[in-house]
Amino acid sequence: MDLGLLWVLGILMAAALAAGGVGAVLRLPKVTSYLLMGVILGPSVLHVVSAEHAEQLQPLTELAIALVLFNLGCHFPLARARRIFRFVPRMSMGELGLTFLLVSGGVYVMGLSWPGALLLGALALATAPATTILVLKEYESEGPVTESAYAMVVVNNVIAIVLFEVLFLSIHALQGKLGEPFVNEIFFFARGLLYSIAMGILGGLAVSFCYGLVAESRRLVLLVATIIMLLGGCHLFDVPYLLTFVTMGVTVANTTYHGRQVNAELDRITGLLCVVFFATHGAELDLDALEKAGMIGAAYIVLRSMGKSFGPMLAGKKGHEEPAVRYWLGLALLSQAGVAITLSEMAVDRDPQLGKDLQAIVLGTVVVFEVIGPLLIRLSVTRTGEVPIAQAISHPTFDILDQIRTVWNRTLMAFGYDPWKNREAEEITVNEMMRKKVSTVSQSATFEEVVEAIEHSRDNTFPVTNNDGELMGVIRYRELSDVLFDPSIGSLVRAADLTTAAGRILYPDDTIDRACEIFSSRKDDCIPVLTREKPQVFLGLVRRRDILRMLFRGRAEGQGE
Repeated sequence: MDLGLLWVLGILMAAALAAGGVGAVLRLPKVTSYLLMGVILGPSVLHVVSAEHAEQLQPLTELAIALVLFNLGCHFPLARARRIFRFVPRMSMGELGLTFLLVSGGVYVMGLSWPGALLLGALALATAPATTILVLKEYESEGPVTESAYAMVVVNNVIAIVLFEVLFLSIHALQGKLGEPFVNEIFFFARGLLYSIAMGILGGLAVSFCYGLVAESRRLVLLVATIIMLLGGCHLFDVPYLLTFVTMGVTVANTTYHGRQVNAELDRITGLLCVVFFATHGAELDLDALEKAGMIGAAYIVLRSMGKSFGPMLAGKKGHEEPAVRYWLGLALLSQAGVAITLSEMAVDRDPQLGKDLQAIVLGTVVVFEVIGPLLIRLSVTRTGEVPIAQAISHPTFDILDQIRTVWNRTLMAFGYDPWKNREAEEITVNEMMRKKVSTVSQSATFEEVVEAIEHSRDNTFPVTNNDGELMGVIRYRELSDVLFDPSIGSLVRAADLTTAAGRILYPDDTIDRACEIFSSRKDDCIPVLTREKPQVFLGLVRRRDILRMLFRGRAEGQGE
């Protein structure tokens, strides 16, 4: 790894970090933010990240995908898998069947050769596993749409791989291009799949057996070493590693009680590697390829979207599935990238003329599916009420101006100037410390208005007042953050329904000692300040972090924050 690559990797990660912050403000999934930043830094725009750099980073990106696939497999202990896979085959048949028919028939009518049309139909079945899984994890979604999406990501990609291989071998057999008898070729392919599954089982058993024997400080080394060795085995035997790592995850989920600890260990590096993966993947996206895909590419986007969207609707209606799954599952399966690209590259190696036509279409349309896919996944799980409020809305916890003020005050104190003139807590009043420009929530506010107030506030405690400005109570973000965000309740729930008692309060002439006493007995980040006389009108808030900064001035500021 040369200095140039290290420099590029640092720029890529720093830029992706900044993009993630901007994306949070714009309510974009992190995956989309990283991809777009990668596109900007890549050959299509700024040329900071070259194709050579992306190739050199491939071991890191493959490790990231392996970790994600392993995590996916861990979602399927047998008891849960049996419940989910009772209806998944029916939904898959509807989605995959309609997608294959629409894409194959549509592009054939538009002039693509019949072999190309059939193979493109098989490619259309694949769903980007890393994109789909990481968006669902980012939003901490739970529910039938999420469970179905996890299962169908596996089914879609396995069927896409198998169908593509069978169709390719069949086409070459009809054209007399096979070097071996057709039966032998199928046998070799099936053997590769079995090798892939066997390696996953062995890797999973090794982790389950050794995890409890290895010291806690070395468990991450055990997991990463096992995964890297399996990646090497997949390359050595030329088998699809999707099956290997999903199988490994399923094995661990069903052979050890340490499944959660295993995932927690890997999460320590998965986030970092996925930043590299998606930023690099974005740099590999070629904006010019979309134009090269032409009208057939545009038709492919429309037809694949229709098949993925309407297939679950038709199958779900026949199977009497709940409306949320029928109407929203398809949108969670539109992302497409790695599997389809890899299969198209295999096609180029085996049949350059046919493969290049397929690759041009796939590389062009991936740009669209990878950008809109995460947005549609977020939409589907949010609209079905499977996302906690903390993930469904944007609630910033930082204030740039406040941070500038903190750094400035800390710098002044480092040079011996105390903004509080060396006064102690019992000499400073609440009136001097409270934040007076604080937005309140009306007790008659709708749920949407409450959410809007949370999104525009950096506090976690929101005062609720009546029309006369009297404090009626507070809404505490920590009590709402794990509640599922269900848009259907927006017109039914009012702020008064979410309000709880404010508890202890402060008056303007109280000292900071009094505030410290209250904060020491409560978890609230803010305390309301009211007038002493009746009616008790809300005046402002005293923030815990402001008190701590004042108390720790001249020492290691922030120790208690």
